[in-house]
Amino acid sequence: MFRTVIQPRVSETDGAGHINNTTVPVWFEAGRQEIFKMFMPDLSFERWKLVVVNINIDYLRQIYYGSDVEVRTWVRKIGNSSFVLYEELHQNGQLCAKGTATYVNYNFETQRSEPIPPPLRKRLEEHLLEEKEAQ
Repeated sequence: MFRTVIQPRVSETDGAGHINNTTVPVWFEAGRQEIFKMFMPDLSFERWKLVVVNINIDYLRQIYYGSDVEVRTWVRKIGNSSFVLYEELHQNGQLCAKGTATYVNYNFETQRSEPIPPPLRKRLEEHLLEEKEAQ
């Protein structure tokens, strides 16, 4: 599992007084940084290898400015050329949002997916979700 701490900003608060729903996918993406580094260690867009093909989010509780948010990111499933991440947002010890994101290992030159290389697959496997970990 990867953990990333986010400090909510005033600008992310909407008229209802809570963090806007459009902010949550951005925070989930911030929690994927270490996954991105596995595939592109220098994070170079010239060598970028991943495309997102599906995102799902369940909003469970309101999130507010003033308290840190923790993003928790696991690998849920690894396919031949794709993998699914499971993500959670926690604030003040409460699960506030959860979701999944599916990424494909992609070659932009050939415009085709490629199998995940065995060394990267092994690294992803180190972060596989054990159901007892998730809330």
